[in-house]
Amino acid sequence: MTWLAILCGYLLGSTPFALLIAGPEVRTTGSGNPGATNVWRVRGSVAALAVLVLDVSKGCAAVWLATQMGTDVVTTTAVAGAAVAGHVFPIWLGFDGGKGVATAFGVFLLLSLPSALVSLAAFIIAAGTSRYVSVGSMVAAFCLPVAVVFLGGKVPLVVLAVAVAALVVFRHRSNLARLQAGGEPRLGEGRIVGPRSREKRKAK
Repeated sequence: MTWLAILCGYLLGSTPFALLIAGPEVRTTGSGNPGATNVWRVRGSVAALAVLVLDVSKGCAAVWLATQMGTDVVTTTAVAGAAVAGHVFPIWLGFDGGKGVATAFGVFLLLSLPSALVSLAAFIIAAGTSRYVSVGSMVAAFCLPVAVVFLGGKVPLVVLAVAVAALVVFRHRSNLARLQAGGEPRLGEGRIVGPRSREKRKAK
């Protein structure tokens, strides 16, 4: 039952809503990241909002499914972690997926609503001040385990929060490089030319 629940969580998380809604262009335009921010650059705000809602929802769905299966706290957090890992390392995309922010928010909405709201507030403040979505995402990731600890989260939840935060920051390493080089687009600016875009142009 435990491994079945974890597998279900992974498969839910690995559903590539960005590609299903925005098409394969999301992998070759801008950053090439199959997430809501890049979908916004490729297809616009409506498609991006749909991807955002669905990516959050699959995180919620994984945790809800685990609770319906009667799993204990450790297994439920493992299923939640599997959902985030599924988004980041989806089997359908050669284990090269998104950055996990929306799906992680979804799992923590059900696992620790106050912690999720603290991270959301941190994201809004950091992204609004810097006008960088990536900065907001990384600040929110740092705040998540801190919030879980201060709000009295159990050990499995703290471990999950730390692991998710580390994974989110790791997946933003290309954004960190662009921030350092001054090439990261701010909110409201046009598309970026990511490595995959350059490779595509060279091939033509």
